[in-house]
Amino acid sequence: MPGDGRAGGPGRAPQPPEQGDTLAKAARENFPVAPAFLPAAWRDDLMAVYGFARLVDDAGDGDLADPAGTAVLLEAATPSEQGDQTDFRLGLLDGLERDLDRAFAAALPGGSSEPPRHPLMRALVPLIGRHALTPEPFRRLIQANRVDQTTARYATFEDLVGYCTLSADPVGRLVLSIAGVSSPERIERSDAVCTALQVVEHLQDVAEDLGRGRIYLPAQDLARFGVTEDDLARPTASAAVRELVAFEAARARTLLDRGAPLVGTVQGRLRLLLAGFTAGGYATLAAIEAAGYDVLAQQPKPDKRRLALKAAAIFAKGR
Repeated sequence: MPGDGRAGGPGRAPQPPEQGDTLAKAARENFPVAPAFLPAAWRDDLMAVYGFARLVDDAGDGDLADPAGTAVLLEAATPSEQGDQTDFRLGLLDGLERDLDRAFAAALPGGSSEPPRHPLMRALVPLIGRHALTPEPFRRLIQANRVDQTTARYATFEDLVGYCTLSADPVGRLVLSIAGVSSPERIERSDAVCTALQVVEHLQDVAEDLGRGRIYLPAQDLARFGVTEDDLARPTASAAVRELVAFEAARARTLLDRGAPLVGTVQGRLRLLLAGFTAGGYATLAAIEAAGYDVLAQQPKPDKRRLALKAAAIFAKGR
């Protein structure tokens, strides 16, 4: 509650150890989150956005280093008070949204009497003010993780794309806002790239997602190719699973092709950054193809040399 000492002073709750662990995950992404060629201010802003998105994902996935400590910090119910993990994670997400409200209040002229409580939320305050950001993309990322608590299957590809408008597209929109180049055309192309990257990640993570009880391959397509959930639990992919993965990979490539011309609408280091994002998707698709579309035996990873060459080509051609 405001004024109870939790946000600062002697009564402040212990800080959870998420910040270092969360930001360290940036090095394991398919594409560079905040590469060194960007201006320092841009890198800081992009890492702040990444920190927020990763924090929310970890809260929704149960991957926080100290979930109980984070719950105390955010005044959400702790696991001992609320045994159901779904309810606990939803409570954490509600607490993060309240902290997001504090971040936006603190960014207003004159600031707020209560700053955000989580350090990764406090990191948002400067960039919100600098770039006149709105809460909507941040709220969408939180909502995506709420959906994950209650939705573990998607009937159609259109349903999956609808989920990606919450889980992926906001990140691209934030990048455009930070760079000061948002426009309806760029947003549309950015959404296509971001949705494609999310679909590609789902293809990489079929086995891992199944371990969490989730399947992002549309049920309609599973039926079309005669693939069952038991097939997805095998150590290697059957011919039917490979055909299904190849089909979804082609869909992702079509989305990337649709969004890639975004690169040609900007210049300089932003162009290089967007080329890197887009190349990450193409390089991962190439890795999936090289694995014979068997995403169950191992998680296909993009070859760094192939990624760099693809990024250079996209940068030069603008698509």
